[in-house]
Amino acid sequence: MSGSRAARSLYLLLDEPDQVPRLTRFRATHPDVIIGAGEFGTWQARIPEKNGETVTSRYTLKGLLDRLDELTGEHQGRPGAGPG
Repeated sequence: MSGSRAARSLYLLLDEPDQVPRLTRFRATHPDVIIGAGEFGTWQARIPEKNGETVTSRYTLKGLLDRLDELTGEHQGRPGAGPG
């Protein structure tokens, strides 16, 4: 991650400090997923796949982590989880 992107990520974290432990756990579980500051004050993640990649963006870190849970199957088996 470039210096300016790292700085933007840190700036965005100020709005959601309660999500930092969740981000740390997700990164430990999914080291191949790249998460960082996107454009226009968004969070962005890139998930590598066999035939390319999936890129997703959200305006909040919580929103991004929720979406990543859906995409990586983290919600499977939890109450309220949608179809897998």
